[in-house]
Amino acid sequence: MASSAIKSGELVSLEEIHPSSQFFKQGASLRVTGKLQEYSVETAIAIVVDGNANLKINTQHLRDLSFRVGSIYQFIGELLLQPDNEAILQARVGRNVDGIDLNLYQQSLQLLRQFQADHLNTP
Repeated sequence: MASSAIKSGELVSLEEIHPSSQFFKQGASLRVTGKLQEYSVETAIAIVVDGNANLKINTQHLRDLSFRVGSIYQFIGELLLQPDNEAILQARVGRNVDGIDLNLYQQSLQLLRQFQADHLNTP
């Protein structure tokens, strides 16, 4: 029986989304967090940044979410790879997470990965 369930968005940092990454796959379901650098109402494309990394987010399916440049947002969606190897996240969920400490968030993500590697990959 084929499963058509929506996959949960895997927690990733923006710096982990690059062509040689395990997360850089067509249709990968991801959860990303970053500061809104720019937003176009006409195209519904947002660009979020974290450190030196950035990612385009297609927000056309999001409702009741207002965008403010400089605010921090978290998105869950599927990664769409363009022919020029550019990645765009097709967001299905978005929320404002102003107040989150991005450095602490990155530390917790690293600890989660370490825990998973230690406990989930051992028989």
